[in-house]
Amino acid sequence: MDKMTATIPDALALADWRRRIAEVYAGVRAVPNHGFQAWQGWRAVRDDLIGNHLASPLSKRERGKFKPLSYFDYDPKLRFLVDTVTPADRGAESVSLTEDGIFVMEPVAETRGLAEALGGELTIFWVNGYGGGLFLPFSDAGNGVTTYRGGRYLIDGIKGADLGAVDDGRLVLDFNFAYNPSCAYSPRWSCPLAPERNRLPMAVQAGEKHMAKH
Repeated sequence: MDKMTATIPDALALADWRRRIAEVYAGVRAVPNHGFQAWQGWRAVRDDLIGNHLASPLSKRERGKFKPLSYFDYDPKLRFLVDTVTPADRGAESVSLTEDGIFVMEPVAETRGLAEALGGELTIFWVNGYGGGLFLPFSDAGNGVTTYRGGRYLIDGIKGADLGAVDDGRLVLDFNFAYNPSCAYSPRWSCPLAPERNRLPMAVQAGEKHMAKH
């Protein structure tokens, strides 16, 4: 969901980035129960994109010194199949993205099935804009300690970052696939971060950690 004002070459590179993200998530969804090997493949693609792609949030100089992204060990217990209900609070959240204007996201679903393990539930948003898309940012007690202080993303439908649902309609939320927004790597990018309602009281020890210093 990260946004950056783009020139025409930048826009073409960003389109390719989104295509690559959509392809890797489609590949993960094609693997029953996803699992460790699918997660490793997803990590390899993210390392390649962040470390080499023209649309990487890293500068060319930083890409030349790139180290593989750091993750918690894979934990199958942090993959959840969740039911959803309509949120009681349907008030939209608005975020200023500086040059990119106001980003508006509307609550469309609230999870059921995370509270016992993680201490709370999460709100899933719909991006109000042309085409729209589901969006699930979250923060937790580990932010600023082991993970990016602004929180991480689980779903970004505009880029195709979505693990989908199982046949009975429950959504797949696998925190092993939690990843940093692009603003974690560079102040050139502006990102909508998790609102207060999506802050979990426990540290979620899965997914991407702080980026290694360069």
